[in-house]
Amino acid sequence: MTQAMTKVLVKLQSHRSEKGATAVEYGLMVALIAIVIIAAVALIGKNLDLTFDEVAASL
Repeated sequence: MTQAMTKVLVKLQSHRSEKGATAVEYGLMVALIAIVIIAAVALIGKNLDLTFDEVAASL
């Protein structure tokens, strides 16, 4: 019976560490996606601003 309990405890401990690792991985993915979105908005914003300035100047 002690071997069975040891196996259960080992499974529970490995399951906990996987949850923690998964949470960290998701956090990193969210951070990277946020950085990409911010960079894209910054680039598009500058290009869009230049386009509006050209249109305004031509009017």
